[in-house]
Amino acid sequence: MSPFKGKTGFKRILNAGGYSLDGLRAAFTGEAAFRQLVLLNVVLIPLTFFLNVSRVERALLIAVCLLALIVELLNSAIEAAIDRISLDLHPLSKNAKDMGSAAQFVVLTLIAVVWAVILL
Repeated sequence: MSPFKGKTGFKRILNAGGYSLDGLRAAFTGEAAFRQLVLLNVVLIPLTFFLNVSRVERALLIAVCLLALIVELLNSAIEAAIDRISLDLHPLSKNAKDMGSAAQFVVLTLIAVVWAVILL
Protein backbone atom coordinates (compact mmCIF):
# COMPACT_ATOMS: atom_id res chain seq x y z
CA MET A 1 0.00 0.00 0.00
CA SER A 2 1.23 3.47 -0.83
CA PRO A 3 2.25 5.71 2.08
CA PHE A 4 0.44 8.54 0.27
CA LYS A 5 -2.91 6.75 0.51
CA GLY A 6 -5.08 7.00 3.57
CA LYS A 7 -5.09 10.76 3.88
CA THR A 8 -8.62 12.05 4.10
CA GLY A 9 -10.50 15.30 4.22
CA PHE A 10 -8.87 18.65 3.77
CA LYS A 11 -5.31 17.26 4.13
CA ARG A 12 -5.88 15.00 1.11
CA ILE A 13 -7.17 17.96 -0.92
CA LEU A 14 -4.14 20.06 0.02
CA ASN A 15 -1.76 17.22 -0.86
CA ALA A 16 -3.49 16.61 -4.21
CA GLY A 17 -3.34 20.33 -5.02
CA GLY A 18 0.36 20.40 -4.24
CA TYR A 19 1.04 17.37 -6.42
CA SER A 20 -0.94 18.95 -9.25
CA LEU A 21 1.05 22.18 -9.01
CA ASP A 22 4.28 20.15 -8.96
CA GLY A 23 3.15 18.37 -12.12
CA LEU A 24 2.27 21.62 -13.89
CA ARG A 25 5.61 23.12 -12.85
CA ALA A 26 7.51 20.04 -14.07
CA ALA A 27 5.66 20.09 -17.40
CA PHE A 28 6.23 23.80 -17.91
CA THR A 29 9.93 23.73 -17.05
CA GLY A 30 10.77 20.40 -18.67
CA GLU A 31 8.52 20.08 -21.71
CA ALA A 32 8.86 22.51 -24.63
CA ALA A 33 5.66 21.14 -26.20
CA PHE A 34 3.71 22.00 -23.04
CA ARG A 35 5.08 25.56 -23.06
CA GLN A 36 4.10 25.92 -26.72
CA LEU A 37 0.56 24.76 -25.94
CA VAL A 38 0.35 27.17 -23.00
CA LEU A 39 1.32 29.97 -25.39
CA LEU A 40 -1.33 28.80 -27.87
CA ASN A 41 -3.90 28.86 -25.06
CA VAL A 42 -2.78 32.33 -23.94
CA VAL A 43 -3.53 33.55 -27.46
CA LEU A 44 -6.64 31.55 -28.36
CA ILE A 45 -8.63 31.62 -25.12
CA PRO A 46 -8.73 35.43 -24.76
CA LEU A 47 -9.47 35.64 -28.50
CA THR A 48 -12.72 33.73 -27.94
CA PHE A 49 -14.10 36.69 -25.95
CA PHE A 50 -13.74 38.96 -28.98
CA LEU A 51 -15.47 36.59 -31.39
CA ASN A 52 -19.16 36.86 -32.21
CA VAL A 53 -20.09 33.36 -31.03
CA SER A 54 -22.62 31.96 -28.58
CA ARG A 55 -21.65 31.05 -25.03
CA VAL A 56 -21.81 27.36 -25.90
CA GLU A 57 -19.54 27.87 -28.91
CA ARG A 58 -17.13 29.92 -26.79
CA ALA A 59 -17.07 27.17 -24.17
CA LEU A 60 -16.34 24.59 -26.87
CA LEU A 61 -13.54 26.69 -28.37
CA ILE A 62 -11.96 27.02 -24.92
CA ALA A 63 -12.53 23.36 -24.00
CA VAL A 64 -10.69 21.98 -27.02
CA CYS A 65 -7.74 24.27 -26.27
CA LEU A 66 -7.57 23.05 -22.67
CA LEU A 67 -7.94 19.46 -23.88
CA ALA A 68 -4.62 19.85 -25.71
CA LEU A 69 -2.93 20.70 -22.40
CA ILE A 70 -4.49 17.68 -20.73
CA VAL A 71 -3.36 15.33 -23.49
CA GLU A 72 0.16 16.81 -23.43
CA LEU A 73 0.37 16.25 -19.67
CA LEU A 74 -0.68 12.61 -20.15
CA ASN A 75 1.72 12.19 -23.09
CA SER A 76 4.58 13.59 -21.02
CA ALA A 77 3.66 11.30 -18.11
CA ILE A 78 3.73 8.27 -20.42
CA GLU A 79 7.12 9.29 -21.79
CA ALA A 80 8.53 9.83 -18.29
CA ALA A 81 7.26 6.45 -17.09
CA ILE A 82 8.69 4.67 -20.14
CA ASP A 83 12.04 6.44 -19.68
CA ARG A 84 12.02 5.55 -15.97
CA ILE A 85 11.57 1.88 -16.82
CA SER A 86 14.39 1.84 -19.36
CA LEU A 87 16.13 4.09 -21.85
CA ASP A 88 16.84 1.05 -24.04
CA LEU A 89 15.19 1.05 -27.43
CA HIS A 90 12.26 -1.35 -27.39
CA PRO A 91 9.34 -1.70 -29.79
CA LEU A 92 6.76 -1.52 -27.00
CA SER A 93 8.34 1.64 -25.58
CA LYS A 94 8.31 3.17 -29.05
CA ASN A 95 4.66 2.20 -29.52
CA ALA A 96 3.67 3.78 -26.19
CA LYS A 97 5.49 7.02 -26.97
CA ASP A 98 4.20 7.12 -30.54
CA MET A 99 0.61 6.57 -29.36
CA GLY A 100 0.94 9.44 -26.90
CA SER A 101 2.22 11.61 -29.72
CA ALA A 102 -0.64 10.46 -31.94
CA ALA A 103 -3.14 11.42 -29.24
CA GLN A 104 -1.69 14.93 -29.22
CA PHE A 105 -1.89 15.08 -33.02
CA VAL A 106 -5.57 14.09 -32.88
CA VAL A 107 -6.30 16.82 -30.32
CA LEU A 108 -4.49 19.47 -32.38
CA THR A 109 -6.53 18.36 -35.39
CA LEU A 110 -9.66 18.59 -33.23
CA ILE A 111 -8.78 22.18 -32.31
CA ALA A 112 -8.41 23.10 -35.98
CA VAL A 113 -11.66 21.38 -36.95
CA VAL A 114 -13.74 22.83 -34.10
CA TRP A 115 -12.42 26.36 -34.64
CA ALA A 116 -12.99 26.06 -38.41
CA VAL A 117 -16.52 24.71 -38.05
CA ILE A 118 -17.54 27.42 -35.58
CA LEU A 119 -15.83 30.34 -37.32
CA LEU A 120 -16.35 29.48 -40.98
